[in-house]
Amino acid sequence: MNLPLESDLLRIFLAVADTRNITRAADKLGRTQSAVSMQVKRLEETAGTALFVRGPRGVDLTGEGKRLVPHARRIVDLVDETSAAIRVKPLDGPVRVGIPEEYSHTILPRALATFAERHPAAEVTVMCGYSSQQMAALDRDELDLAVIFDWDNSSPGEVLAVDPTVWVTSLAYACHMRRPVPIAVYWNSNWCRDFAIRSLEQYSIPFRTAYGCDTSGGLCTAVSAGFGIAPLARSNIPPGCRELTLEDGFPPVDSSRVVLKRNPYRSGATIEGLAEMLREAFRPLAPPEQNLR
Repeated sequence: MNLPLESDLLRIFLAVADTRNITRAADKLGRTQSAVSMQVKRLEETAGTALFVRGPRGVDLTGEGKRLVPHARRIVDLVDETSAAIRVKPLDGPVRVGIPEEYSHTILPRALATFAERHPAAEVTVMCGYSSQQMAALDRDELDLAVIFDWDNSSPGEVLAVDPTVWVTSLAYACHMRRPVPIAVYWNSNWCRDFAIRSLEQYSIPFRTAYGCDTSGGLCTAVSAGFGIAPLARSNIPPGCRELTLEDGFPPVDSSRVVLKRNPYRSGATIEGLAEMLREAFRPLAPPEQNLR
């Protein structure tokens, strides 16, 4: 199939493919039924093959039509993204953001790469740190935005996602089978004491502290190397490791909400632009909308 990249035809094709009905597709697109039928016919003539099989209740995709769907979506999405980038006025000026280390290799690069591509004149400063450090930085007017963990539903703000903390073990070493079970935890952490360790105590699981550190990266290293099990955000489980569940005898540690906090004394288009990039980057982790309240 040798198709020219006519995004309007492909957009109509996708509407018909999604609805399986010419009339509903026309309503969705705000066009007449005859216009949609004519454009579908034009696309089929260009493709040199039938893309739909007509029936009494609507249409079904042919084999060629099914093969075209993913390619058509990529083209239409790219056209929409390009159009949006052209319409958006580039932002400039400074913006300071704090984010947990857990997302410094996943969410943060995705958000900042997109933001920098769209707004190369913006000056972004990043602080990776604990939620308490970021809250203190907000209070000192050292940050404009901060992404924090709210494990007890006590911090107001925009909920970007829900990312529970769970006990994680290595597939190779199965440290969770030992007694007392060796654990890797943060040093001097109220959260570890009040949530991670307490979850073991509540289930009467004997444990010993085998590894202490100040970073989630350190915990990932510890669990991967078999030093012990570790409490990690579900989205941050390293390769070769797995979540421990109630079937293994281990409870979840918490149901942390990931909350976007704002500096009440700072605002502006650049800050709002980065907030939107963070929102987009966290969207794959976001729960259904009714759970965000």
